[in-house]
Amino acid sequence: MKKIGILMLMASIFLTSCVSQKKYTEMENNYNKKSSELVDTKAELMKCRIESESKLNALNQQVVDLKKDKEKTLEYVENLTVLSKSASESIKQTLTQMGKKDEYIQYIQKAITQRDSMNLALGFKLKSVLKDGFTDEDIQVNVEKTVVYISIADRLLFKSGSHVISNDAKRVLKKVADVIAAQPELEVMVEGYTDNMPISTSDMKDNWDLSVKRSTSVIRVLQNDFNIKPNRLVAAGRSEYMPLDTNSTVEGRARNRRTRIVLMPKLDQFFKLLESKVE
Repeated sequence: MKKIGILMLMASIFLTSCVSQKKYTEMENNYNKKSSELVDTKAELMKCRIESESKLNALNQQVVDLKKDKEKTLEYVENLTVLSKSASESIKQTLTQMGKKDEYIQYIQKAITQRDSMNLALGFKLKSVLKDGFTDEDIQVNVEKTVVYISIADRLLFKSGSHVISNDAKRVLKKVADVIAAQPELEVMVEGYTDNMPISTSDMKDNWDLSVKRSTSVIRVLQNDFNIKPNRLVAAGRSEYMPLDTNSTVEGRARNRRTRIVLMPKLDQFFKLLESKVE
């Protein structure tokens, strides 16, 4: 009986010893694992610290650069302020002048548009009053920008080689004079044209004389017969040197012999318009 008790006591001690050893091994393994994790955590912490210090240094450098840029910007602003004080008035004056020039250009364009419209109406009026009894070959009316042209074949006004206006021709000039009288702001130029056939008489040396005498004959009729003021009239001779057609045919020479009445704005008014300032 005593032997059985001793055996049971020894078995109990042995089992207790086995349990303690197993627990120790588990604790040791757990310790090693935690130690390894601690080493990894310290390594990761060191890596983060290095990266943070690198980013912090970069940020500090950016702050330094920004401060330098700010100082340069302030310097530029100060310089611009100094410049603006001396230049602002000049800039204002320039802008004001540009505005006035733009107004002036618009004013001129408006005046030209108005003049073009008036001339179109004038050309239409002349065509309507001159169409009765005359062909397009005898009388032509053209409008070009600010000028109206009335071209009259010489066979309606003069005999061959003559500068004396016929009584029938006055019927044509009367219609033209009525339109001219209704437009007192216009200047009237009468131009004489000839063919290249030579002429020499007691009162005419060549086609220069003939072209000028024909234009002055028309001027005198407009002034004396139809009361167009002489200060509105201009006489000019073109001789044979601005032909419309060839002078080698009868028909071509007939086209080249013509009188042209030019209705245009008075030059003094035109120059006054250009010289005027927009306030």
